[in-house]
Amino acid sequence: MGRDREGGTKLKVGIVGSGLVGSTAAYALVMRGIGRQIVLIDARRERAQAEADDVLHAVPFAHPLDVRAGDYSDLAGATAVILAAGVAQKPGETRLELLSRNAAIFREIVPRTLDAAPDAVLVVATNPVDVMTHIAAQAAAARGVRSGRVLGSGTMLDTARFRALLSRHVGVDAQHVHAYVVGEHGDSEVLTWSVATVGGVPLAEFCRMRGAPLDLTHRRHIDLGVRRAAYSIIAGKGATYYGVGSALCRIVDAILHDQRAVLTVCAPVEGVRGLGNATFSLPRLVGGSGAGDFLPMPLDVDEQSALERSAAVVGQAIQSLT
Repeated sequence: MGRDREGGTKLKVGIVGSGLVGSTAAYALVMRGIGRQIVLIDARRERAQAEADDVLHAVPFAHPLDVRAGDYSDLAGATAVILAAGVAQKPGETRLELLSRNAAIFREIVPRTLDAAPDAVLVVATNPVDVMTHIAAQAAAARGVRSGRVLGSGTMLDTARFRALLSRHVGVDAQHVHAYVVGEHGDSEVLTWSVATVGGVPLAEFCRMRGAPLDLTHRRHIDLGVRRAAYSIIAGKGATYYGVGSALCRIVDAILHDQRAVLTVCAPVEGVRGLGNATFSLPRLVGGSGAGDFLPMPLDVDEQSALERSAAVVGQAIQSLT
């Protein structure tokens, strides 16, 4: 990687696709002071330039990052590149229905990105993110890039939604609620109630201690709030971007600083029952080399079955491409 004029390592982040998600990720990086240089790329250069200028004007109020528009060649030396290019999800459209419209775009941008930044970790944001990550990993593998260096935002946003709603229900800061959503980033995703904890205390026990009821009705309400969140937000304002932009920022932070953070990103998983390989979300160690090993979760029988069904949904979508 290059060096800045002060001799420190230049932490460059590329963002391919300067729409609402890509530009919000850039803004989140500036607000948190993650990285040293951000390069925005878009099929419409004027869009990338406008977003880069707008984000740059926030720098004096936040952290000293350099934000600029560029071309693929400007990704040279990038440590991480966010892939947020693609067409937007329409109201009422499922993520998997986006597949045919976005697959062709990815088959073009992944090789161009790797030509410019062969050592970068690729972070996929485009929906349907599990399938797009699988496509990106296949394209990267054809160039000798191991699959762990390609990962997607997966169910990080769903996990955040789950924790936020549980936090509200039990009256505890969301950062002390540990609960995961796994599987597809979509309708078949699995909320892992059986392993959820609050301050290290199992969720069910914590609710009993605090007198906070968590019966089937409460669970269904929270489940609906997580599973249908994107649909209601898209119906109300056309797109979701604050949450996923923040999730992408968190992933990049883990990569740039080799944190080995436990994040529910999606990456290829080998040996899925009856499917061979598929790409979906599990809690994984994320650091400077990308997505590492996933953590085994002691799910109950129903959750394990639901996870296998969710993996099958993604696997069938992947198989439809062949």
